[in-house]
Amino acid sequence: MIRIFVTGGTFDKTYDERTGKLSFGESHLVEMLTLGRSKVEVSVRTLMMIDSLDMTDADRALIADQCVRCDESRIVITHGTDTMVETAGAIATRATGKTVVLTGALVPYAFGSSDGLFNLGSALSFAQVLPPGVYVAMNGRAFPWDRVKKNTATGVFEEVPGR
Repeated sequence: MIRIFVTGGTFDKTYDERTGKLSFGESHLVEMLTLGRSKVEVSVRTLMMIDSLDMTDADRALIADQCVRCDESRIVITHGTDTMVETAGAIATRATGKTVVLTGALVPYAFGSSDGLFNLGSALSFAQVLPPGVYVAMNGRAFPWDRVKKNTATGVFEEVPGR
């Protein structure tokens, strides 16, 4: 069983026609698992629905605490890409002995051309095979949390050598 924690981010944003802005409603995660025909046994829990730029240290502590407290040893977290690495670092200091994979999307799932479905599937696969540790999984690649950064110019996560 893999525990999935939902925290929001672009992954779950929708377009609000009234305001013309991106906002949050219900998570798309269950729909995505169904569409992807996933047969992985999961337990899903929404912790928050926020943009990662609005995430506080208290939010990160809550996520890390939930990783420590859950019975599952393999965890996937959907998260906004802007501060994913910071959250991964907060988890790494506490959730030892578990395999935790953070993933997200650069385009909202609701837009239909999102990378989120692929990233979710990859994260579930990585969570099943990687050894204990905290990882960021984006675009078919998994990185140790302390050896990755988001290249804001290209929108791609890249390895940081020798960190």
